[in-house]
Amino acid sequence: MSGRRQALAGAVTVVAALALAAGGGPAAATATGTATATATVTTGGTSGDLSRPVPIGGGRSIRLECRGTGSPTVVLVSGTGGAADEWTHVVDRSTPAAGLKPSAAAVLPRVASFTRVCAYDRPGTTRTDGKPASSTPVPQPTSAQAGVQDLRAVLSAAGEHGPYVLVGASWGAMIAELFARTDFPRVSGLVTVDGASPYLRDTLTPAQWSDWMHKIEAMDRGKALEVPDYEASVAEIRSAPPMPHRLPAAVLTSDKPWDLEVGDSGSTWPAWLAAQDDLARELHARHITDTDSGHGIAVEQSRLVADAVHEVVDEARKQ
Repeated sequence: MSGRRQALAGAVTVVAALALAAGGGPAAATATGTATATATVTTGGTSGDLSRPVPIGGGRSIRLECRGTGSPTVVLVSGTGGAADEWTHVVDRSTPAAGLKPSAAAVLPRVASFTRVCAYDRPGTTRTDGKPASSTPVPQPTSAQAGVQDLRAVLSAAGEHGPYVLVGASWGAMIAELFARTDFPRVSGLVTVDGASPYLRDTLTPAQWSDWMHKIEAMDRGKALEVPDYEASVAEIRSAPPMPHRLPAAVLTSDKPWDLEVGDSGSTWPAWLAAQDDLARELHARHITDTDSGHGIAVEQSRLVADAVHEVVDEARKQ
């Protein structure tokens, strides 16, 4: 899912080309405007809070935010167009029109209470106040492999060492899965939050997939906003080595119907659910389907997401 993050009112509404279709940001476009694009380092290393652009070489930097202490380190990977503050904000379900607000009850601060946790602004993402993320822009479209390379680079440059529990929302789930497949020794767990996956290539009808790809191709690339290349990313994941053994894993799936709204080829909701089932089977994961949420589970049900992450972290610590 790409484009801009949509307003949440229980179920998520698709906007701007592929809004929710391929893992686009589940956070809302109607944000409260309280987040800042750049902050400062409080204390360095892996024991103190960090919030700043981190140089990764080649004249580029990626903004990284980390809090808490402990191992494994949880790495939060947002959906298309979503910056790190997608994990520090929530939506008030009683007044969803008010948009997102920063909260100690959001996913990132909850996870920071029991282990180290990091989130980052991918190039081309937008913060909840509508400002572009401070990470150096890159040519679009982008792919899961490019996302993995950037994530490895920023974690290494910041001195944030594994093992990692990767948490991918929507499009971010494809980056998280490819990271786990290609850097398996440093990954100790995986959580997807209404995550996109290569299985959508199979569960959507050929017409729906084609319409979705055409919608992505029609997006305005002149603004350097993040545009995921799903065709390339599906091929990257399917050609990557399989995980050699099961990781502690959880798959959270929305239970309030939403739709990619692509073409006239029927609802994509059944295909989305089928792909979620396939992903859970592949990962041998606990499949959490009673979420009382639309696509934006992280901002609608932050406690549920944090609790699932906590369970995976606890299981990883026992191994």
